[in-house]
Amino acid sequence: MFLEHDRLKDLFLNDRFIISNHARIRMFQRNISTADIREVTSRGEILEEYPDDEPCPAALFLGFPNGRPCHVVVAQCEDHARVITVYSPEKEKWIDYKVRRSNDET
Repeated sequence: MFLEHDRLKDLFLNDRFIISNHARIRMFQRNISTADIREVTSRGEILEEYPDDEPCPAALFLGFPNGRPCHVVVAQCEDHARVITVYSPEKEKWIDYKVRRSNDET
């Protein structure tokens, strides 16, 4: 795994993360808090990795803050983490919120 989950968790615990403007807008639209993002990144699981993302490799996390499913895409940069986007996975697009449905299944 290219992302170091412990390192990423440490960046969030030490307030060394940035929330992109796009993610802030989505947080507001989808009623997802910064505390929710912290919970997903500290206790959630990595579903997909994007090692070629620029400027930093990223990953898709799944967690269940307040009992509801939440996906968070986070980039792990050298000295900080960057929240790219957040959303609640739709059942039409995800199997058990963990596996993307193929176009044939939708």
